Amino acid sequence: MNIQWYPGHMTKTRRQIQADLKLVDLVAEVIDARIPVSSRNPDLDELVGEKPRLIVLNRADQADPAGTRAWCAWFRERGWAVLETNARDGKGVNQFSITIKNAMKEKLEQWKAKGMVGRPIRVMVVGVPNVGKSTFINQVAKRKSAKAGNRPGVTRGRQWVSVDAGLDLLDTPGILWPKFEDEATGLHLAFTGAVKDEVMDAETLACRLLELLAARYPNALEQRYQIPADLSGQGWELLEACGRKRGFLISGGEVDTERMAKVLLDEYRSGTLGNITLELPPVE
Repeated sequence: MNIQWYPGHMTKTRRQIQADLKLVDLVAEVIDARIPVSSRNPDLDELVGEKPRLIVLNRADQADPAGTRAWCAWFRERGWAVLETNARDGKGVNQFSITIKNAMKEKLEQWKAKGMVGRPIRVMVVGVPNVGKSTFINQVAKRKSAKAGNRPGVTRGRQWVSVDAGLDLLDTPGILWPKFEDEATGLHLAFTGAVKDEVMDAETLACRLLELLAARYPNALEQRYQIPADLSGQGWELLEACGRKRGFLISGGEVDTERMAKVLLDEYRSGTLGNITLELPPVE
């Protein structure tokens, strides 16, 4: 299985980001705390270069706290500032300006020495589609300045958002890369909704997610769908077991696996299944 999704506007966005980097002092990269590897665009490391970085681990409320702590330490070891947020309710967002100023402390002192008092810090906010970037910006600016949505590809054009006298944000459209390096990356993005659901079959996606959950978070399946925590088997067997427990039956007593697949994906994406992190930092 090879998931590909790279709309034409994303090629334009890459060029736009490259051109706009000279306008900003720092790049804030919003990623999904549940899948910190898959929700990062590998192109950005090359594009941004040595410019100061802030990693915003959004949707931290849906991620495993232990996993988030591990990721915070991993990113900080690389010299990047880190902020945990939940853009939906604004948790952690009020620390954004403070975190930015701490990350820019040396540069602010240089500006002050040059008499550049009052110059706002200009921050580019980037992220792959559907990681909550626009909602995050709205929370930071305390108004609906950036168009938010629960589907990929909402933000299309460049727009500046003034947070306060000392901070300006440059919003950018969500950008993905033209080829996923491995199958797991594509799957993880599809699990969270960063890739359009039309790209692949929901039942196939649900089966793969169930296999992953059974291996790493079996208690979540037991608590939500009343299937044994030690239940082993292929994804299809797990999907049928969940659907049968839910009573999703059609004529002949067969399980409505399509309905169960959609319910599973919705409940995972909403956090109903609990705090689940699908990726952990690589072991050095």
